This record gives sequence, C-alpha cells and structure tokens, in this order.
Amino acid sequence: MQINERYFNDNTNQMHEIDDVLTDGEKILWRGKPNKTSYIWAAVLKMMPIALLWLAIDGGFIAMMLTSDETPTEMLWFIIPFFAIHLAPVWIWIGNIVKAVAEIKNIEYAITDKRVIVRSGMVGIDFKFINHTEIDSVNVKVSFVDKLCKVGDVYINSTSNSAVLFDLTDPYYVAKNLQKLSFDVKTDVQYPNSMRPDDNNGYHTTYTDDTF
Repeated sequence: MQINERYFNDNTNQMHEIDDVLTDGEKILWRGKPNKTSYIWAAVLKMMPIALLWLAIDGGFIAMMLTSDETPTEMLWFIIPFFAIHLAPVWIWIGNIVKAVAEIKNIEYAITDKRVIVRSGMVGIDFKFINHTEIDSVNVKVSFVDKLCKVGDVYINSTSNSAVLFDLTDPYYVAKNLQKLSFDVKTDVQYPNSMRPDDNNGYHTTYTDDTF
C-alpha cells in the first residue's frame, strides 16, 4: 500500500466551510442556519429577569452609597471592586448576548448521506460530526421564543456525541427525514443488499392482551 504523506496536511488550516470537510463522494442532502432573530432573542431573554432584578438591587445600593454624605471616600476603593464582582450575573447575561451576536454568522448545519455536520465558533471555526449509524434519537423542542418566531430546535443524541440544530424554520420536517435517513443507513450497514433474501415476509408478530 502506498502512503500519501500529505494526506493530513493538505489545506488543513483553510477548512472553514462545510464543503471543505466533505469526504470524497459525500453528498449534502439538506443544509440550513438558525433563525437570527430567534437565536439572539433566546440569549437576551435567558437570565434576563434575574439579571435585571440583580442590577436594580445593586444599582440602588450603589446610588445610595454614592449620594450619601456619610460614605467615606476611602470606602469607594472597597465598593467599586465589590459590586464589580457582585454583578457577575449581569456580566454573564451581557456576555451571552454578545456571544450569540458574534457566533450566529458562523453557525451552519448540514445533513449528508453519511453524517450530520455542525459548523460553529465565535472566533475560530469548530466542526462537530455525528454519523448516521451512531444516532439514537432525534427530538424536536419548541420554546416560547421559538413559537413566537415560528422555529424549533432539533436535538440529536448519539452513542458518542450529541448536537442541537437551533432555531430551524422547518424543525419537524428535518427531524422526520433525519430519523428516516438514519434508520435507512443503519439498515444498509447492518444488512447489506447482498445479504437480503429475495423474499422477505417482513414483521408480522402478533401480540395478545396477556403479553405483559
């Protein structure tokens, strides 16, 4: 066997798009991106009640201390760093919003005849791959924000990995066809055409009322 020493070196740093990571003969059957409005609003609404309540309480204490004539100037050296740390839930909330805005442009999904590909990343580009033979279940979840934006999330669970296709405009269509595709691929792998009998009576087992 002849070994190509450049097999793992050709353009590995230039693979930023889904088409760049396809294997020979691999075909994309579906591709999509999250709904931008829903994706960002989900980040805004997540933790928002807690963050705003936290900010209101801390803001009241800060305003009271800064406007009080009885607050020593030296106390500011303690007050400022204390509340900077104490406002952590607010910073986390803002950080999640900034992250959602920054990463939405890099998120893309694809379903090929071999696997599911998830492209993501805020600074660098990350890829997640789930082979159809590894998929255990496919579920659809629709949150309040998703319902308002007429989108839904497709959750994919596998034996070694999991992924979520966020904010799809056609989640039920994608989930239904992905389930069928996964089943068909697994059947072809486990029972190749050459091993299938010409005559197959199929599944005709009958259960009675006292089965359990």
